[in-house]
Amino acid sequence: MSTTSSIPAAPTPKAGSNRRERHRAETRQRLYGAALELFAERGFLETTVEDITESADVGKGTFFNYFPTKEHILAEFGGERTAAVARALDKAKSTDGPVLDVIGELAADAAGQSNLNAELLRAIFAAHASCAPVRAELRKRAQLARRSLAEMFQIGQERGEIRSDIPPNDLARMMQMTFMGLTMSWAINPESSLRKNATELWQLLVPNLKSRESLAVRRRDRRLKPGLDSKLHQRKSKL
Repeated sequence: MSTTSSIPAAPTPKAGSNRRERHRAETRQRLYGAALELFAERGFLETTVEDITESADVGKGTFFNYFPTKEHILAEFGGERTAAVARALDKAKSTDGPVLDVIGELAADAAGQSNLNAELLRAIFAAHASCAPVRAELRKRAQLARRSLAEMFQIGQERGEIRSDIPPNDLARMMQMTFMGLTMSWAINPESSLRKNATELWQLLVPNLKSRESLAVRRRDRRLKPGLDSKLHQRKSKL
């Protein structure tokens, strides 16, 4: 079984939970982790519930105490990605710093997927393409994430940081499509880390997302940096 990267953990029990709750959480995590590893190794469609329970070392009927179908494994996986966007929105609302920095952190983490291996991502994309229930779940999760992302862009626009000539919903849609394409491309040919690729792409995009006023402030700040004026003067003197 693949051990090239860690499998995301299912939600852990809250502090103070009793032994029974901890046992249930541990069993759920074993099933969840085993399923994702098998999806990466064999593919989503080729993996059966019996394969998952055997790998997790639990009875077959135990699976259905935690997940109604194996599609719900991917639903939970998608829920983690949506939760990452929701956390970024909360941070954007509370931060005094640039909203684009918050969005950039989210982008660099590829919506929480930087710890995944390429095999798992390929299996997930294949499941989305070939399985209608999974595809429907993807659309639902994507719409939830897009609304949160659009709200972040709107906050940045209201603060005068992000360009306002493009509606926030359109900015969110274009960003989602761009980084989904990046993730799919990386999964096919993972020559370097996903985080590195996402960071480089974000650095290309961010100047085109800033408002004119924000860019003007940045240029002014550059001019006011200590020593910059003297360096420019020295350059002019040499000409």
